[in-house]
Amino acid sequence: MTRTAPSQTDPAEEPGGRPAAALHTGTSDIRTLLTRNLRQSGIYVAFVAIVALFAILTDGVLLSPINITNIVLQYSYILVLAIGMVIVIIAGHIDLSVGSVVALTGAVSAVVVIQQGMPWWVGILAALGVGLAVGAWHGFWVAYVGIPAFIVTLAGMLLFRGLTLRVLDNISLSPFPAEYQEVANGFLNGLIGGQGYDAFTLLIGAIAVAGYAVSGFRTRVARITYQQPVESFPLFVARVVLVGAVVMYFAWQLAHARGLPVVLIILAVLVLAYGVVTRRTVFGRQVYAIGGNLSAAMLSGVKVRTVNFWIFVNMGLLSAVAGIIYSSRINGSQPGAGNMFELDAIAAAFIGGAAVTGGVGTVVGAMVGGLIMAVMSNGMQLMGIDQSIQSVVKGLVLLLAVAFDVYNKRRAGASR
Repeated sequence: MTRTAPSQTDPAEEPGGRPAAALHTGTSDIRTLLTRNLRQSGIYVAFVAIVALFAILTDGVLLSPINITNIVLQYSYILVLAIGMVIVIIAGHIDLSVGSVVALTGAVSAVVVIQQGMPWWVGILAALGVGLAVGAWHGFWVAYVGIPAFIVTLAGMLLFRGLTLRVLDNISLSPFPAEYQEVANGFLNGLIGGQGYDAFTLLIGAIAVAGYAVSGFRTRVARITYQQPVESFPLFVARVVLVGAVVMYFAWQLAHARGLPVVLIILAVLVLAYGVVTRRTVFGRQVYAIGGNLSAAMLSGVKVRTVNFWIFVNMGLLSAVAGIIYSSRINGSQPGAGNMFELDAIAAAFIGGAAVTGGVGTVVGAMVGGLIMAVMSNGMQLMGIDQSIQSVVKGLVLLLAVAFDVYNKRRAGASR
């Protein structure tokens, strides 16, 4: 038998089975790389531009160690909500109740821990249990009764806000024990030493960069194996170096403040876990299938009702996590807690690239969208801009993000 030489459409393999083309195949045309997926690439460019703008307008205060730490602490619960919200939106639904669920779960935790004197971890378990029950309630009406999620969660927004008032009896409860406060206000500092900085924070940053590089290289190899376009190897290295520099700068700033926030660890675990769920599991692929083409998903054997049910159970769980973080952050529970949180989470998902019609979106994109909202809010606060103007700016940014999505769809349709 004769063996043919590998062609350009069948990349040669190294002894270990790795395509040799992985080190040199690809394009160096930056314009092509940016326009290949304009929805996602544009959000990263916008994020860098917004950070740079507010860093200049605030004379560098935005990027100071203390302020970066404050951004992480102040907006972590919105980012947690955005993870669940983007999955809901990908499936073609919406959830307007998450702010009320944040308030209710925080209220339940406060009653259990502060009023009844139970251990702090019992309050956390109680909040998580309530969040799961709320998600199951929504999932039942949406998945099995067939009521649109907009109506179900709008009713839930009113229902669970009212339950919050009943649970708290219209009063605020505080303070939580020190252990509970550590969830949102605690730091890991000095675990492995460091002179004037926290070495452990820098180590975690370095591990994150290494993980990003390895994951990126494996994705690149897989794309080349299936003859999909990738950037040239020098551009790939440049991207890894740029991202690594940003992450290490972020870690350096945290290390010179108070160390690694506990809530950042929680958020990182959630992002990694849900990134795997949405991209690597059958459930994740089914969520995209339902949002992209419901009829095709049903014909393909996807159990649409079951998937939709668990989507809302998951949203309830993450709302409870956000409620725990928020109540820990403010060291108490208030009847008006969580007000407008649902709009911030929805805005983060849409700004991060989720499509209005469903079927499109990523967890990482939602995180970037949430960080854009966080940086804008924090930057405008540092500049002393009136709250009314901040609301106007946020509304315009959300409108432009959705308009950008509509433009992309029309452009894609016209090119066919």
